[in-house]
Amino acid sequence: MIRTHHTTTGARAPTLRRLSALVCLAVLGGCAVGPAYQTPSTPQPAEFKEARGWQPASPSDTLERGPWWQLFGDPQLDQLAAAVEVSNQNVAAAVASYAQARASVGEQRAALFPSVDLNGGANRSGGGGDTRSASQYKLNIGASWEPDVWDKLRAGANGAQAGAAASAADLAAARLSAQGELAVDYFSLRQTDAQLALLEATVSGYARVLEITQNRFGAGVAARSDVLQAQTQLAGARIERVGLARQRAQLEHAIAVLLGKAPAEFSLAVAPWRATVPDVPLALPSTLLQRRPDIAAAERRVAVANEQIGVARAAYFPSLNLSASYGVGGSAVAGLLNASNSLWSLGLSAGQSLFNAGASAARVSGAQAGRDVAVAHYRQTVLAAFADVENQLAASRALLQQQDLRHLAAQAADQVETQMLNRYRAGQVAYTEVVTAQNNALAARRALIQAQADRQTTAIALIQSLGGGWHATP
Repeated sequence: MIRTHHTTTGARAPTLRRLSALVCLAVLGGCAVGPAYQTPSTPQPAEFKEARGWQPASPSDTLERGPWWQLFGDPQLDQLAAAVEVSNQNVAAAVASYAQARASVGEQRAALFPSVDLNGGANRSGGGGDTRSASQYKLNIGASWEPDVWDKLRAGANGAQAGAAASAADLAAARLSAQGELAVDYFSLRQTDAQLALLEATVSGYARVLEITQNRFGAGVAARSDVLQAQTQLAGARIERVGLARQRAQLEHAIAVLLGKAPAEFSLAVAPWRATVPDVPLALPSTLLQRRPDIAAAERRVAVANEQIGVARAAYFPSLNLSASYGVGGSAVAGLLNASNSLWSLGLSAGQSLFNAGASAARVSGAQAGRDVAVAHYRQTVLAAFADVENQLAASRALLQQQDLRHLAAQAADQVETQMLNRYRAGQVAYTEVVTAQNNALAARRALIQAQADRQTTAIALIQSLGGGWHATP
């Protein structure tokens, strides 16, 4: 019987060796079943339509964008924008998502290596009328490994790596969005401060006019309707001042939330408004548009979808698994060290699905369709980015022209208001003409402030559309 056991083992040994050699050759010369990745093609215009001389670029999300908000020259904004990256909760969530994606990369890469397990146990048994009991102890160490013959596991790891890169781009987008929103809210608040200062001066002027009108009415040279009109106009200006105060409070609360603080814990004192608008350079480095984080994220998600095709295609090929174990067992703990109680095993297994009603083909088709969806989203993101830059360039040019015209209109309206008030004092015009001139002058002043604020907001939007700022070449 010993001979029979020896003969059987000898007959199986060559087969086992051949299978092991086959596995080694397959591992060494394994072939990837997924398609090679290529960045999808996108439109590449020679220059921007709304700013001749600007050159388009391609995604390069690893370039440093720098503190773009410093271009506006406001120390208070510099301080707040730096705090956003630390305290904003949306940014914190994006940071955690990126850490989660990095952990997923580590998990996928771990599948490329063998896993080793250590198991131990103790058992005591007995039964019937027998008072004696038996003890059994065992200790076993085992290892298993799935050779990545068809690059299925590597495709999963590559996909996780691309997903982590997309998550990093999402983090950059979250930072840029939060910082841009903060800048818009901050300048809106400062614009509101300027509007409040304008209304304070307007209320004081209306109060003086009301006093003049009351004196003229007391002297019998003005009608009571003039006094009522002056009172109505003064009350209207005060009402607008109250509304602006409410708007300022809401903006202050919004800034507090962006900084990760409760509104009750944050306040911004009234300060002069810096209506600075950075000059857009005539030529931009060719990489700026490609630094947009949303473009980078969309491109990396195409890479993720491409790797999923390889994972799906691997189902057409057999899966292999190598296992080995060594253990000892005995009725006493001391006996575990005896070689006679040792047990070992080596194993090789292979599996292949012969029929699954087209499920594998359906998964491959689904993965290919998923890649097509990602490609379409990527191309649409690029097109939207070009349109975004064009829109902001057109708006910047138009708003600059409007600001100059608003300035001329405000100067003319001020002169008309002064002339009408002087002529009213001389009794040359009715008070209704004074009211009309004052309303026109106030509207022109407020429109000028709004035009200046719109230019700042558009500059922020242009910076965001360029991926976080620009730097003119020497």
